[in-house]
Amino acid sequence: NRRRSSAHHENNDDDNLVHERMPMCVGICVLLAIVFVLSRTGDRDSILATTHDSLRHITNDTTMHNNVAVVVDDTTAPVVPPKTASSSTPDVIVVVSSSRDETTKTSSSSSNPNEAPSVVDIDDCGMSEADLYARLRQKALAATPPHIIECASAQAGESTLYYNTFVAAEYSLKSMAKYAYAPLSVDENRRRSSAHHENNDDDNLVHERMPMCVGICVLLAIVFVLSRTGDRDSILATTHDSLRHITNDTAAHTTVRVVDDTTAPVVPPKTSSTTKTSISSSNPNEAPSLVNIDCGNEAELYARLRQKALAATPPHIIECASAQAGESQAACHLPKATRYAALQQKGATLWMTGCSGAGKTTIATALEDTLVKKYGKHVYRLDGDNLRTGLNRDLGFSEADRAESVRRTGELATLFSDAGVITLVGLISPYRSDRDEVRKRHEDQGIPFYEVFLDVPVDELMKRDPKGQYARVKSGELKHFTCIDDPYEEPLQPEITLKTHELAIEESVRILFRQLERDGILIGAPKVTPPGLPNPDGDLPVDLQVPDHLKQERMEEAATLPKVLLSDIDLNWLQTVGEGWAAPLRGFMREGTLLETLHFNSILVDPFNLTDNQKRLERQTDFSHFATHPPPNRVSMSVPITLSCTSYTKAAIETSGKNAVALVTQMGQTVAILRDPEIYAHRKEEIVTRMFGVIDPDHPYIKHIYSGGDYLIGGEIELLDRIRYNDGLDKWRKTVKELLDEFESKGADTVYAFQTRNPTHSGHAYLMRSAGEDLRAKGFKKPVLWLSPLGGWTKSDDVPLDVRVKQHEQVLEAGMTHPGGLDPETTVMAIWPAPMVYAGPTEVEFHAKSRRCAGASFFVVGRDPAGMKGSPNAVAHPDDDLYNGDHGRYVLQNSPGIGDMQMLSFVKVMYDITDNVMKIPDETRMDDFISISGTKMRLLARNGAVPCSPTNIPTDLVEANCIPSGFMVPKGWEGVVDYYKHVDEADRWIPWSQPFVEPPTDSKTRQSGGRFGTPSFKLERTDYDSFWHDIPLRPSGQPDDIINLVTEIPMYMTAKMEVQKAKSGNVISQDTNSDGSSRYYKYGTPFFNYGLVSQTWEDPEVKSSTGYGGDNDPLDVIELGSESLLMGSITPCRVLGGFELIDEGETDQKILCIALSDKNAPSVHSLEDLERVKPGHLDRLRDWLKRYKTSDGKPENSLASETPKTKEEALTVIQETHDRWRALCGHDGSSLASLSSKASEFWLNSPGCRGE
Repeated sequence: NRRRSSAHHENNDDDNLVHERMPMCVGICVLLAIVFVLSRTGDRDSILATTHDSLRHITNDTTMHNNVAVVVDDTTAPVVPPKTASSSTPDVIVVVSSSRDETTKTSSSSSNPNEAPSVVDIDDCGMSEADLYARLRQKALAATPPHIIECASAQAGESTLYYNTFVAAEYSLKSMAKYAYAPLSVDENRRRSSAHHENNDDDNLVHERMPMCVGICVLLAIVFVLSRTGDRDSILATTHDSLRHITNDTAAHTTVRVVDDTTAPVVPPKTSSTTKTSISSSNPNEAPSLVNIDCGNEAELYARLRQKALAATPPHIIECASAQAGESQAACHLPKATRYAALQQKGATLWMTGCSGAGKTTIATALEDTLVKKYGKHVYRLDGDNLRTGLNRDLGFSEADRAESVRRTGELATLFSDAGVITLVGLISPYRSDRDEVRKRHEDQGIPFYEVFLDVPVDELMKRDPKGQYARVKSGELKHFTCIDDPYEEPLQPEITLKTHELAIEESVRILFRQLERDGILIGAPKVTPPGLPNPDGDLPVDLQVPDHLKQERMEEAATLPKVLLSDIDLNWLQTVGEGWAAPLRGFMREGTLLETLHFNSILVDPFNLTDNQKRLERQTDFSHFATHPPPNRVSMSVPITLSCTSYTKAAIETSGKNAVALVTQMGQTVAILRDPEIYAHRKEEIVTRMFGVIDPDHPYIKHIYSGGDYLIGGEIELLDRIRYNDGLDKWRKTVKELLDEFESKGADTVYAFQTRNPTHSGHAYLMRSAGEDLRAKGFKKPVLWLSPLGGWTKSDDVPLDVRVKQHEQVLEAGMTHPGGLDPETTVMAIWPAPMVYAGPTEVEFHAKSRRCAGASFFVVGRDPAGMKGSPNAVAHPDDDLYNGDHGRYVLQNSPGIGDMQMLSFVKVMYDITDNVMKIPDETRMDDFISISGTKMRLLARNGAVPCSPTNIPTDLVEANCIPSGFMVPKGWEGVVDYYKHVDEADRWIPWSQPFVEPPTDSKTRQSGGRFGTPSFKLERTDYDSFWHDIPLRPSGQPDDIINLVTEIPMYMTAKMEVQKAKSGNVISQDTNSDGSSRYYKYGTPFFNYGLVSQTWEDPEVKSSTGYGGDNDPLDVIELGSESLLMGSITPCRVLGGFELIDEGETDQKILCIALSDKNAPSVHSLEDLERVKPGHLDRLRDWLKRYKTSDGKPENSLASETPKTKEEALTVIQETHDRWRALCGHDGSSLASLSSKASEFWLNSPGCRGE
């Protein structure tokens, strides 16, 4: 209220103001005089002390309202009165600066860049640390050139985004603006200390400085007068003009600066120019480039302030409410696993360190090019050049700035990699501790970090010298150059070392690529396989075997479920799915999955639920509603894996009230549970045409499809136990998990699979060895060969599985001692479980896919894989190849969902008679090579060919009946010869994986002949000579409605076992089909025990009421209890009734009974009782009897009446057939001649019949 404008103040106020300000002006004049006198002595400390004391005296003894501060300084930080809560910022600052020699400088900052920043007396800068740090940072950014030329392809000031060469972008702190106070303009020879100057020099100095002092006094007087008006702008303008006049017209060497600011103090810059005056604006938002700072070495100060600020930053920041202080902030972000799965890659940092010119940028650029263009990966490269255009623009090359550059780049790489980017960093980063900090930052965030050391000798670097820097170092132009006269600390344990002077660029890139591939960085899913081996399709392991602790519970559940029949081919597919060979399938295909397979040879999956489709393959197919977003991943699936059933099984499932079914083999073993069954139409023609693409009704697998039921069942499975075949080959049947473990134990960094369906000869061995050598040349250290013989169903004329496997065993045993041997240290043999379907190119895709699911990255493909010759009934290619031999390889390489799997193609090899080795023929000497085709090999084996003389190999091997010694390992050839010599002995061989099961037989029986499941199997009683003639019709002492049931086929078994009427002892054996193969029911799983009533015969000459004669067999019995009976057992059974079946023009009576041992027997005495206890049983039985042959392509049977016979009617049938048996055996005096001619072949020589 005491300050006024000139138009509004009273005279007394003016006088008061004059009286108040006059002492100030006088005091300043006296002060300047003292400064002048003291300056003659050169005693800087006295000048500063006197000035400060005088200022304190003046400011304490006056009540001025325009604060005036005088600061004297030379080359160090200016002393500015601090702004506090109790004192306002000076309105006027007079700065007096005298130049002194650099060697006399004193500074509170240390010259040691490694010293802790806390020792810097930052308060001397006259502002808060935060303000000073911000201004220094802004100043450094403003002074840095805005454009860095990253490469020769880019021009200064233009985009440098695209570049591929290693280019220098040179600049240093020398190119940055230097901020310093202007020294006094006194020549060095005129500067002196008080002890060494002559008097005349003193006089000259007085004369030079006196005008300056007088001018300042006048200036201050003017300032005083103008201050009365309160016109601040006039004061500043007049002051500046006066200062300019003084400094231009005098030779004074004192700098005077007037600064008016009500905010942060502004300090004049130290420069090499002459006297400088600067006025800062009162606007705090004005560009920082006008700010001048002098606190010593700016770069050093900036570095220390930066380090101090970083050290003071809270280490833990809470990003969101879901995260806690001091804990992981991952809850605030999209989970890594989800992000990576969506991007189909993981983030990782490859930190390439090494001297300048080692090739960091070159190799990083080449790797980026490969990953982006060839594999579609998200990659970005960071190096010193592109970072200095922005993020590191304020940094130089001091040790502190290098450390900060590494820190910032490390933080940026961490963020990039966390976001799923493969980040390639190329920085010299010479200090180990800085790199270790970056490593720790990545490890703390759970991000893969690879330190890649480019280890190149300095001599080699000097030869390369891509930037010309080493030449400048050598000439002395560059100093403190890393790896020459500045230190470089080599990594102690880098993940990868590249000696780029010994490697081509492509080799270095391959090494880095293999490491990323090996560690699963190039896939988004978690790595679930050993390093170097691919994840299964769908990226999740599939192993559907029930854990041991749940087996009993599941078995008990399965006993209550409706039963679905599995053929042996179905069992092969069940094993394929259950062990993970067909991942991501977890069961037999539902309809939607089948459609995708047929139309696209692939299926869509969402294993990590990115689009809410994770369970789509496990849900009932819905044709009305579709997902908003389709699943993100497509995987190969070319072959339908389906389970067919009949209307009989469909009805049993639909009426059961259960949401699961038990899967039962042909031999009656329950092996799995299928959940949530989806039953749909079996569109056989559509499947065949899309799957095979050819028309051949006699194609073996096409016939198999057409013989299946009219419905398909889809659903997820649980294996109740491991599937074993007990054929002596199980040791070579390895699950996917076991295979992966074995590959890992051998140290495999890649696996290549070779599929065989023939014995392996030296040509095969040559191809397999060559493939391994090629892979090693590509950079793999331990490629492992998977010798993979086909194990599932094969057509009848293929070499049997056991012959092939035993021959392969000899190949491994021979090792490298024979051209046809394989190294067991680098080879794994494992049977592939799936059936062959002979679908040409379509099937080859599945062959490769299933091997990939078990760890193979490479698949060896020959000519016409999975092909076969058409039958005489083939439409387009009768008796010729159904598929072009080159199509399989072509389709496979370009098939959808094949991923990164690569093909290794067969080449034609021939036998070189000069060294007895199979190899690629030398076209310059073709006369030395002979061809041994598969046809010729089979013919020679059938003829029992022996080894030829190694030195005299005939051109016509067939005529000489010899085989070259180097063609196949000797013991392996012996096995092949043995097979072809006895090829017609079907029971001797194991054609494919079929279960060898011990039959569930009664303890009073014995087995003879071949194994169970083959036509030569025989079962006989130990207490009776004949199942048919010697076992009594009824148990002793039982009523007439109780009969003896002889069980031929236990419940759930479909092997068609029956008493052999013509064989000695009337043994129980398996019935055969017209082609001699063992016969099985295909219609479904029988829910009853099946057998015969001894001492009965359905005479063909006796006609029923329908006009048909008997079927010439003993009387059939169906036991309808709840438990499976043993084969060959004799069980008392209560007769309930019967059905009269008309089967292919014969009467086939079926007696229905219930075993007295059954839990329901006490309450079941008639069919009415049975229907009450087991509703629907009779309807299911009617369906079975009428339709069970339809699955064999035969017409339906019929019943004489849909109404079953009563108990009494059934007992009458039993008595009538017993009487006909008595006639057959001559007990009534009948001769055989008087009976049907069909009885002439019967064996009747047992004691109970016509024997003695």
